[in-house]
Order: sequence, then C-alpha cells, then structure tokens
Amino acid sequence: MKEARIPLAKPSITELEVAYAGDAAANGWGDRCYDYLTRFEAGFAAHMGSGYAIATSSCTGALHMGMAAMGIGPGDEVILADTNWIATVSPIVHLGATPVLVDICPDTWCIDPAAAEKAITPATKAIVATHLYGNLCDLDALRAIADRHGIALIEDAAEAVGSTYRGAPAGSVGVFSGFSFHGSKTMTTGEGGMFFTPSEALYEKVLTLSNHGRSRKEAKQFWPEVVGYKFKMSNIQAALGCAQLERVQALVARRREILHLYQERLCGLPGIRMNPELAGTRIGAWMPTVVFGAESGVLSSTVIPVFQGRNIDARVFFHPLSSLPMFEGLAHNPHAIDIAARAINLPSFHDITLQEIDRVAEVVRSVLHA
Repeated sequence: MKEARIPLAKPSITELEVAYAGDAAANGWGDRCYDYLTRFEAGFAAHMGSGYAIATSSCTGALHMGMAAMGIGPGDEVILADTNWIATVSPIVHLGATPVLVDICPDTWCIDPAAAEKAITPATKAIVATHLYGNLCDLDALRAIADRHGIALIEDAAEAVGSTYRGAPAGSVGVFSGFSFHGSKTMTTGEGGMFFTPSEALYEKVLTLSNHGRSRKEAKQFWPEVVGYKFKMSNIQAALGCAQLERVQALVARRREILHLYQERLCGLPGIRMNPELAGTRIGAWMPTVVFGAESGVLSSTVIPVFQGRNIDARVFFHPLSSLPMFEGLAHNPHAIDIAARAINLPSFHDITLQEIDRVAEVVRSVLHA
C-alpha cells in the first residue's frame, strides 16, 4: 500500500483568513476597494518597527520597482549571489542593467561579502543581499562595504519573514527590501509580496511607479507623470495577508519548531549540516535544508528519486544562476556549484506531524547508509 503523500509546502489557513477574505469578496468594492490593502500595508510597516510598505503582486515586482526608483538601468551593474532563484536577477535584466554573480559563504549559503567587494567596479550601483531559505546574510559587513563604496544595499527578504539580525527584522537594514507571500512561504497571500523601505522619499517614488506613474499628489484624474507599473496586490489577497499578519508570530514559531525537530533527528549524523543560526541572528527557518558532506558521496540528484519513491516531496537546492542557459559562463563560483549538488530542502508546512517528520528523517538516514 502506497504511503500517504507528504507535500513540501502548503499554507496554514484558518477561519480568520476565510472570514477576512469572504468579507473582502462580499464587501470590498467601491469606496472600500482598498480597505484591506491599506490595512495590510500599515500592519506590515508596524511589524517591521517603522518605515513604509507597499503591497505588491510579487516580491519580484517589489524588487523591480525599487531598483527602477533608484534609477538602475543600462550601464549599471548589480552584484548578487550566484545562488539565487531567478526572481532576484530578473528585475536587473529587465531594467537593462548587468548582473554580477559572486560566490556564497559555505556556512550560511548567502552572498560572500569579500567576493561582493572584490566585484565592485565604477559601474556598480547596488549589492543585493538574499537571505536564502530564511538564513541571514552578514549585513554588518555588507552595509560597511556599501557605505565605503557609495553604493546601495538591497535586501531580498522573500524567504526571511521572521528572521532578525542583531534584533532588527530582516529587510529593515537595506535601502529597501522585498518580501514574498507565495503559497509556499511562512506567511502567504497566495501570490503576492511587499516593498519595504525606511526612506520616505524612495517610498513616494515607488508609490507613484506602482500606480501606473500616477502621483497621489496629482489633482487631475488619470494623469500619470511617468510610465509606471501595475504590480498591485488585490484587496482579497490583502485580506488574507491581514489575517496571516495577526498570526505571524505563531507561524514563525512553528517553522522554527519544525527546523529544530529535524535538527534533533539529523544533525547528529556524520556529514550532515542544516540551516545555521549564527551569533546575533534568529532565523525564520522558512525552508529546512540538508547539506550532505562531500565525504558522504550523496548527491541531491540521487536523493530526490528516493524521496519520490516514498511519496515525499523534497526539493533541490537552487541551481547557481551561472548554470542556467541565459547566464551560462557569466561566473564560476565553487561554493555555489558544490553545495547545490549535494543539498535538498525538506517538507516544512505548518501542520506537518511528528510521524511525517520521522518519515522524512528516515529517508535521509537511509541514503547515508546505502
């Protein structure tokens, strides 16, 4: 008899989300068409401590508008880690700038500050710090580098809701940041994201861009001052976000609990490393990840079929961007290449049971002892 499927991810939806979304669907029209949207943005800004938030259709859209508002375009270079989902690099390409791919730190799997500084040229406009799987970049080092060279530090916090760096929420340190509320994330609106910045001036620029280039200070109706974008989140999605934001502490706590349960079962095994939590940091633990030691000989390409055979949905580590056809040959980053070949993401949805975690851990042990 086939074992019950264990999915990689799915959201935690309660009666609160259903009630808010139902209210938005039934009543969120006319002069109430943005009620949940403005409430979600204000609530998220408060969650970050202070600053300005704009709900978007995706984190990609948030990054795109932020970079556009900063004037990033043709002739400019933007440095980012080779280990990234394409969503981080696509806004750079669409704006006509040049992505510069650098290696990652072998312990955090996030951008290596030394490699980033080495890659800076007179054309460099920004460094993007991606908090991979909820792990945290070395923001002190990156901010010092950015300040020293007069360039911007941008945070891709798509996967880092609930992560904190020296007490500051991930996404609050850079010039601006983007968050994702995809259905797989700790906090979800189905699809969707958030632009966040501590800068009122940058906020106003992005707010104008986000509404087809129409400034909120313009008295004329339907009068854009620039060609903007339409990356707005819907009111119904924002209703889900409001409910999730009310539960965010519990959602993050559960992700951390799931990671710790995996660590208890796996980190005593030889050659196993999982998401690190370095001094001064608290990770949101979005995606528990196992990196098999090189000495084990275990590769993700051989592990995934074993999980599939047990009806478990594990996922490969992000491929280096430089290995994709559109960026092939752009860089050679040994850590990004090596770690991707021997790492996997484990199921971590909110309602996963102890029995399901045990099944996943059993598969990891089996491939080590094969």
